[in-house]
Amino acid sequence: MIDLAIVGGGPAGLSAGLYATRGGIKNVVLFEKGAPGGQITGSSEIENYPGVSEIKSGLDFMSPWQEQCFRFGLTHTMSEVVRVEKHGDIFHVIHNQGKGEEVVEAKSVIVTTGGRPRKSGIKGEDEFWGRGVSTCATCDAFFYKKKEVAVLGGGDTALEEAIYLTKFATKVHLIHRRDGFRAAPITVEHAKSNPQINFLVPYAVEEICGDNSGVTGLKIKNLGTNEVSDLNVPVIFEFVGYDVNNHILQQKDGSMLCATNDTGSVVVDLKMRTNVDGLFAAGDIRISAPKQVVCAAGDGAQAALEAIAYLESHA
Repeated sequence: MIDLAIVGGGPAGLSAGLYATRGGIKNVVLFEKGAPGGQITGSSEIENYPGVSEIKSGLDFMSPWQEQCFRFGLTHTMSEVVRVEKHGDIFHVIHNQGKGEEVVEAKSVIVTTGGRPRKSGIKGEDEFWGRGVSTCATCDAFFYKKKEVAVLGGGDTALEEAIYLTKFATKVHLIHRRDGFRAAPITVEHAKSNPQINFLVPYAVEEICGDNSGVTGLKIKNLGTNEVSDLNVPVIFEFVGYDVNNHILQQKDGSMLCATNDTGSVVVDLKMRTNVDGLFAAGDIRISAPKQVVCAAGDGAQAALEAIAYLESHA
């Protein structure tokens, strides 16, 4: 039996592993089917992590994290976790290394499986992903100062990020396929009162265009007239939904191991504790996650400290 299982190898999982092992837990296993690092390794530029002044790719940025975390005894099991169950006071981590399902017993578990922005499926999206197609205004707004940008979506996140982008861009073209918005009325009111936001409704993006340098523009369609026109922008920020990777918490009967909200995010308190003793969640899988590397790292550290306290109280 292991003391602590960490499921997920992004910034939250690696930070949890570092703080747990350095904090004295002897038997800590990180379950990650690939190389640790998380989805941030796909980013082309990281320049907003405190203390790291050099602009790095996500892959280069995460590389030293692995060496540092494993230095203190963290073990990496290259395996895909299928499900986490709790039987009495013991957790069963059911995983698969390609030889069928196996069960590892653990005294405590930290889930850091994160999530992923939902893709729109627009032509050109995959080709220019990370090169003018973004899902993070906080990460990328700075690169488009004093330029016109496009935002796709009609929910709270889309409108809130459009408002945020007006601090950097000269104009924000908000594209939504319906006349109405799913966002809260007060958010819609704030967006409509901002003179830098140009509402393109009801419109759809037909294609994302570009060249070797990245996105150069969009082909957009007026859904009322079917007229197709060009919108010359170097970036499109897509906010069409976010899917959390919570499948490992789903039990055989369809229920969830711990409490989740209506979007599937795990409900935790400020100490990253779920409503199940010994089970913690950190990073983008939790409720109200800012979806920033520095925040995920802090979450992981907090979860590890609480796991240490939990194990000491149950020794």
